[in-house]
Amino acid sequence: MKPYHIFIVDDDPWYRELLSYHLGRHQDITISSFENGKDCLDNLSANPDLITLDFSLPDINGDALFKKIKAVRPDVPVIIISAQTEVATAVKLFKMGANDYLIKDEATTDLLWNSINRIRENQALKLEVESLKDELGQKYTFQNSFIGQSEGVKKIFAMMEKASRTNINVFITGETGSGKEVVAKGIHYNSERKKKPFIAVNMAAIPRELVESELFGHEKGAFTGAAGRKKGKFEEAHGGTIFLDEIAELELSLQSKILRVLQEREITRVGSTERVKIDIRLIVATHRNLAEEVKKGTFRTDLYYRIMGLPVELPPLRERGTDILLLARFFADTFTRENNLNPISLSAAASDKLMAYNFPGNVRELKAIIELAIVMSDGQEISAVDIHFTDEKEKELSIDEERTLRQYTCDIISIYLKKFNNDIPAIADKLGIGKSTIYKMIRDKEIELSK
Repeated sequence: MKPYHIFIVDDDPWYRELLSYHLGRHQDITISSFENGKDCLDNLSANPDLITLDFSLPDINGDALFKKIKAVRPDVPVIIISAQTEVATAVKLFKMGANDYLIKDEATTDLLWNSINRIRENQALKLEVESLKDELGQKYTFQNSFIGQSEGVKKIFAMMEKASRTNINVFITGETGSGKEVVAKGIHYNSERKKKPFIAVNMAAIPRELVESELFGHEKGAFTGAAGRKKGKFEEAHGGTIFLDEIAELELSLQSKILRVLQEREITRVGSTERVKIDIRLIVATHRNLAEEVKKGTFRTDLYYRIMGLPVELPPLRERGTDILLLARFFADTFTRENNLNPISLSAAASDKLMAYNFPGNVRELKAIIELAIVMSDGQEISAVDIHFTDEKEKELSIDEERTLRQYTCDIISIYLKKFNNDIPAIADKLGIGKSTIYKMIRDKEIELSK
């Protein structure tokens, strides 16, 4: 690892040597010491990791030197060491951005070392966060975030690339479960804002009475239960992207407030009159036809045109062809890896069954189906019997109707034909009847094979 480089700036040669000795005893630390402010400024190109600064230097006062250091290296931590005990001086320097203020006395060296350790821990955490954000950016490359090779997906990649180059608002449409938030994240993590927050808000999931507080924040005592100040989602997204999913669920009164935020680029917390400036990139999504909502009067025309921006329409999974199998294999690999299971493949019959299904729940439903199939599977291959579709409602058997035993038997066998994908030997075994009985009922058209 690169040594941790500390600048010690002090005009007292004895004290300078004292600090250099105490800090230099640690093998991973290198010291550069300076007797005046000019020498310190002239050597900032050496990129110190931390600076300890005597507040009273002969050539420049502490305030001025601190400002000049921060003008060149705004990210470098600075610890002020001074003989001055005035609280006002310390408060002023903290407001200017000093990391610590220590008084010169017999405890200074120990306090300085503790302060340096805290700063280094914070720097390490920041580096870890930056590294995780870089990894997240790699995860959300277009091809990694939205899996597929169909023509529809290629068009989505092209639109995501266009969106990531600018700060234009993005308007994503598509059925529930088609991957709208995945696309929004892909755009954010490939844009210049990728190291700033991505804040997702599902408007349909927030109780109506809490939407305003959730979006704009509130002050202490603004309403019953507001125990303290709380930042809203717009403030949390400052510098980054806010993703408003299911924006059509917003009430008209809140739509006007969202419009004002987008126009003025500022918010006002509930219970406050203070205006807070924000810098956000807006991405919205809905599964509804927003133009129709405008015609019905449930969505404001001015807000509609304000959020429209770049439209990205996601095709439903049933229109993406063999992307279904690509996604199925991806979900299977991910699930087995995360659960320390052996790799598993899809049988030809299971693949055919997936390809024949219309997936009303889209990608989200496919993921759930594959994960359940892996759990249900008894081998290293997912069979057609392991695939269960949640939208195929089984008939409920009711004894309230006056029907014959034969009719009830037909209903039961029909249910099992669906459940076991027409595997008649398995059904006969489960129900304890002969295979020939089932074949005869099919031949006589008392029951039909599941489609």
